[in-house]
This record gives sequence, structure tokens and C-alpha cells, in this order.
Amino acid sequence: MAVDLSTQHELVSDLFQYPKTAQDWEQYRLTQEQIDFYHEQGYLVGVKILNDVQVEALRGELAEFFDPDHDGRDLWYEYHANESATPNTTLFHALGAWRIRPGFHDVLWAPGFVMAASQLLGGSVRFWHDQLFCKPAKHGGVVAWHQDYSYWTRTKPMQHLTCWVGLDDATKENGCVHYIPRSHEWDLLPITGLAGDMSAIRDVLNDEQWEQFQHPVAAELKMGEATFHHPLMIHGSFENKIDRPRRATVINAFKDGVLSDAGEELLAGVPIVPKGEKMEGQFFPLLLEVESEE
Repeated sequence: MAVDLSTQHELVSDLFQYPKTAQDWEQYRLTQEQIDFYHEQGYLVGVKILNDVQVEALRGELAEFFDPDHDGRDLWYEYHANESATPNTTLFHALGAWRIRPGFHDVLWAPGFVMAASQLLGGSVRFWHDQLFCKPAKHGGVVAWHQDYSYWTRTKPMQHLTCWVGLDDATKENGCVHYIPRSHEWDLLPITGLAGDMSAIRDVLNDEQWEQFQHPVAAELKMGEATFHHPLMIHGSFENKIDRPRRATVINAFKDGVLSDAGEELLAGVPIVPKGEKMEGQFFPLLLEVESEE
């Protein structure tokens, strides 16, 4: 039986080395130009999170998850061997890998991630949940246009971000993420489906928003690189029709201090955090604490 690693709020393997001094942290710090771009455009592409050794370790753990009978399968919040809306394409999507394998647990504390997240959020970083999105070669399915926060309205205030980390080179040909620049300035939109029709979102957009949709930006990445985006950022990804996979792990985080806004489960199997209480505890660990400047 797999041990539930959600009880461990520190590194459990030697895959990552946590910086010990302020000087050690400097190599992971974003520039002011990068921070400004994120806040103006709603996304930031090309932040290095993993080296080749770390990528290979995560790929190895991921390969085990594709077998539905893998050890630890009872610990997932969600597990979809294929969430694609069309039978001839495949989209592997799962939440909760951090509980099951040491590499996916420890990537939450990757220095390149926690430093960037703290700068973009403007404070201490707490974990929300992880995701795996994998498109096999030649028949990988789409992830339809959406805003992440439309699925997270059970928390407030909206001080979240998403970090999408490539475990393969992500290109337009194999289904990389695409963004609609500045769409994070729009209001929250209704959910129109995660793995179905790429055009479904048209029904909830006005003409001005639809005009912006004609100019999406492809977030192409080398393996080990990440893109960060705002919780209202409109994003999606198209099919993978070429002969190599497009695998990714996603870390969703929020600024320490975010509260529960629901009297129900926030994630499957996770004890209820009463409405109005701080999101913390076993399933929402503090990843990086930043000293207040006050």
C-alpha cells in the first residue's frame, strides 16, 4: 500500500535541493520585467523549473499512473484514464499525484516554482491541488478554452495562480497551451466544458471578447520549463496529432490567507474546511513563507 504523502510537508527525496541562504535563492528570482508582464498580460512563459534528471524521474512515476491498477490509486482526488469527449482521442487527467509518489510530491517545493509563485502572488505560497494533463502521440485530445477560477469559486479571495510544467517539449504541433492575452481582465465566465468543444466558449463571450479570441498566443516550452497564469486567464490546448507525446504536471497554488467559501468538500475525500475559515492543514501545505515587509 502506498503511503499518503500529504502528511509530509517537506521534501521526502533527494530530487530537489532546497536553497539554504538568501544568496542561493537569487538564481530562481524573476525579474521585474517578468513580473510586470504577468500582471499586464495574464501569463508568463519560459520559467525553468526542472532539470533533465528531474524530468526523467517524473516521467518514470507518471508511467506507473497509466496502469489503472497502480499502487496508491485510492489516493487520487480525481482519476480519468481518458477524459476526452471524443472516443478517437485521449486526454489523461488526474488530480492528487503529490500524495502518491515522491517526485510529484517534492515538485511542489521546487525552488524555481515557489520563488516565482511568491513573487507573482506577492506573499507566502500555499498549495491548492495538482493536476496531470497528458496527450499521447497521434491522438491526444483537446483541453477546451476555460478559466481556472471558474472551477475554484469555493475559495476567496481570488489570490490564486497556475503553473503548467512541461514534461516534454510543448509545441503548437503537439498541443501546447494557448492564451488569450489580457483576458484575465474579463469577468468570471460560466463553465462551458473542460475536454470537449473548443468553440463552446463562444456562447458566453460578447463580440469584443470574441474579437480578442482571434489572436491566441501559443505558450511553446522546452521540457522542464513552465508557464504561469492568472486564475481568470482564458486558456486551452488543441489536439496532439504528431508522433510524440505532450505530458505535463500542473501546480495550482494560492496566497496564504485564502479562505474556504463553501460548506462542502473542496476536493474529493478531503475533510470540509468550514466556510470563512483559512485554507490550511494536511491537504493545503505552506510551500514558502515570505516575511512581511510591514
